[in-house]
Amino acid sequence: MQLRHVINLHKGSTALVIGALMLAYGNGSLGAWVYLALHGTYGMLWLLKERIFPDRQWQQPIGWVGAVVMFLVLALYWLAPFLLISSGAVPPLPLVALAIALNLLGVFLHFGSDAQKHFMLQLQPGLIDAGFFERSRNTNYLGELLTYLSFALLAMHWLPYAVLAGFAFAVFLPNMRKKDQSLSRYPGFDAYRERSGLLLPKLWG
Repeated sequence: MQLRHVINLHKGSTALVIGALMLAYGNGSLGAWVYLALHGTYGMLWLLKERIFPDRQWQQPIGWVGAVVMFLVLALYWLAPFLLISSGAVPPLPLVALAIALNLLGVFLHFGSDAQKHFMLQLQPGLIDAGFFERSRNTNYLGELLTYLSFALLAMHWLPYAVLAGFAFAVFLPNMRKKDQSLSRYPGFDAYRERSGLLLPKLWG
């Protein structure tokens, strides 16, 4: 078993979990349907991405105990739909609009930059410092954060923000630091680091 199998199971079952919550709580409100559309579609797109341009870092082996623990940790992302749907709260329309906009931007940055990295490295391994990565060294993580921020907004509760912050500091940040260490062996990295941001795009310099 590989780590990607656990991640794919979580992403692929998200729409089913949200649909089950809507049925269990009898919640067919606008907020619940919008949440299902955004988070459920994101999970399906992840599986499509995994099929077309998989990320090698998720192909590492994992034991059954580790797989169960990892799935339970990832299940924390389902707190947002649970809180939204179980409470019966209806997000105001401006918040819904903002969440949709952030979700679209996040998915575009995440999957677009992952696709660029995958296919460019197939053609020529080395430093990628153009396109999506010209001003941010981790555009894919920025996109993922924006995507999950859109889900937290719809939940209208502090817990999904705490979960997102936990993943950001425990998983995303260490991976970004590790990536910088790996890229530092390539000529031109120092200049690239000066003109780009670790996460947010550096729009000057």
